[in-house]
Amino acid sequence: MGDRRREANSKNATAKWPIIKPKLNLQISPLKDTDLFTVQNFFTSAESKAFIKTAESLGFVHQGSQGPLKGEAYRDNDRISVNDTVLADTIWNSGLNKLFTDIKIRGKVAVGLNPNIRFYRYKVGQRFGQHIDESVSLGDGKRTHYTLLIYLSGGCKGKTKSDTNNPNDSSSEPLVGGETVFYGSRNKLVAEVAPVEGMALLHIHGDKCMLHEARNVTKGVKYLFRSDVVFA
Repeated sequence: MGDRRREANSKNATAKWPIIKPKLNLQISPLKDTDLFTVQNFFTSAESKAFIKTAESLGFVHQGSQGPLKGEAYRDNDRISVNDTVLADTIWNSGLNKLFTDIKIRGKVAVGLNPNIRFYRYKVGQRFGQHIDESVSLGDGKRTHYTLLIYLSGGCKGKTKSDTNNPNDSSSEPLVGGETVFYGSRNKLVAEVAPVEGMALLHIHGDKCMLHEARNVTKGVKYLFRSDVVFA
């Protein structure tokens, strides 16, 4: 698996990422103050589909786990990891930076995105069990404090003419399932977020991270863009 993952990563140098347009009127929808919020239409439909196309061309690698009995969250999805500072900076400066101007953590401010970009793919039957996201030190006083997820599929998706030519292709079907669910104390449900194409979901991680999971996909394919907001 390691060799295949490195092979997928090495293709990043020739990856043709979509052109990201500046987003001028982004609005935060708080689900739990600023610890958890969504942003509608962070990616356009065209941008979302272009990211999926590029990610598929790079080639996903399956990622599993040993499961709860071995102290790991249940995990069954497909993954790509690339390091791209230019892509991270482009997405940060497209409008995400303005959403964090008033958010400080321990006196530190948000300065950008983690250049370690990940793409996740969940097909029917795949899910990610309850877990927390760790805060990561990037050196030079920089540390990640927020998870950024951008749904590349989901919501109402109209079929195109080409979709009808592939009736057995699950990627052409509307996505059902795959909700991101957050829990508070005593496993109390805090929020349930259904995937919507182009919507961003941001939540604090590290020692304040809420327990959360990605529910089972029952129809279609869920695609995600993942990075982290860096503070310094």
